[in-house]
Amino acid sequence: MMIYHRLFLLFIVFVLCRSAEAQVSYQLTRRIDVEPVWSGHPVGFALLTDGDMQFLAYYDAERNMSVAQRKTDETKWTFKRLPSKIGWDSHNYITMTLDRDKYLHVSGNMHCAPLIYFRSEKPLDIESLKQIPEMTGELEKRCTYPQFLTGPNKELLFNYRDGGSGNGNTLWNIYNPDTKTWSRLFDEPMFDGEGLMNAYFHTPVVGPGGYYHICWMWRDTPDCATNHDFSYARSKDLRHWENSKGEPVALPIKLKTGEIIDAAQPGEGLLNPAQRIGFDAQGRVILSYGKYDEKGNYQVYNARLEDGQWKYYQATQWSYRWEFKGGGSIIGEVSFGAVEIQDGKLVQTFSHREKERSGRWFLDEKTLAMKERAPSPVQFPKEVNAVELKFEGIQRHSAWDRADVDRPYKSGDVRYVMRWETQETNRDRPHPQTPPPAMLRVLKLESK
Repeated sequence: MMIYHRLFLLFIVFVLCRSAEAQVSYQLTRRIDVEPVWSGHPVGFALLTDGDMQFLAYYDAERNMSVAQRKTDETKWTFKRLPSKIGWDSHNYITMTLDRDKYLHVSGNMHCAPLIYFRSEKPLDIESLKQIPEMTGELEKRCTYPQFLTGPNKELLFNYRDGGSGNGNTLWNIYNPDTKTWSRLFDEPMFDGEGLMNAYFHTPVVGPGGYYHICWMWRDTPDCATNHDFSYARSKDLRHWENSKGEPVALPIKLKTGEIIDAAQPGEGLLNPAQRIGFDAQGRVILSYGKYDEKGNYQVYNARLEDGQWKYYQATQWSYRWEFKGGGSIIGEVSFGAVEIQDGKLVQTFSHREKERSGRWFLDEKTLAMKERAPSPVQFPKEVNAVELKFEGIQRHSAWDRADVDRPYKSGDVRYVMRWETQETNRDRPHPQTPPPAMLRVLKLESK
């Protein structure tokens, strides 16, 4: 899932621009300090702006799950400490959302742990946040990867993994704002590894034709080298699923019933955070993923659905093997974005510790081959990426506003980004030394 995307924090963060009106440059117009926060290891925070109200979810200097709130024209924050402390696990990010009636929902700090979920008793009010011990009351003792989503009819959805890596199932809930209760979106899990594996999936992405597209790979054990069988499905309503030929796929989806896009096996380079969903100018879905080539080097591949058939294209020609294995959060060496349309052309971003560093490439419309490096259509001020702490292994991290997802970059735009700094991950084990708390800040950016 986001999945998925946020599960392992990569060594470099860059913004994937959905679209832009030619060159757009942002200026820093305000910097708002929040408070010092935990900097011992990376873990995902959340930022959400709704009208003139802004919310942050993070771990404070004492590792407490915390929520802060302010009006966007003020610098004074209201704080709420929640009864949950983080250990050393980078999987335990925090996520939050607002429902139809503006009640705040917060979940996080879970890695095979009992459900941790809070909901406000008043709209737009963090001080009224209360812990809700259960949603449905079933299969909520070993939760991981919480995610709030908006359904096709604007309904609030929540999914999570029940169980561990290699033997977990994905469950979906739907919220009733009238009764303030949760129920299952569908009775069975979405994926079932039959006790032998679990599915790591990318958050469903809505395509030009109105379909929700999803991709995933199976993993046999907590060892990240045991991913295999990159797969795909789509749906109009998130309840009924089908393969690329339009044939129904019954839930729960199993290895033998899902549509396998690439049958790569354990040890062949599939990694669950490294999967993306994009589209070309004709609205055809493109699935991007990484694996080893015939020489054992790590490469990025793009699979496009063309006339009902999957066609496969190798995007990179790197002479580098990213060797990953074992459990715990790993340090990312390669990352890439979804294929998307920018400036009327197909574009894909790459970040590589040894080869590319970071960049944006134009792709050939027919072959999806990289043509030439492309300048970024969006420029952000240096303060977004600056590192302030003087401590070995420090990285900066950022969380962009949830409200800005898929919103085009353009002149006259206002955006917010939350930034902080931590040591890099140590496979979810304590570091010998811990840096001092780092200041959490919100930057207000405006474009001309």
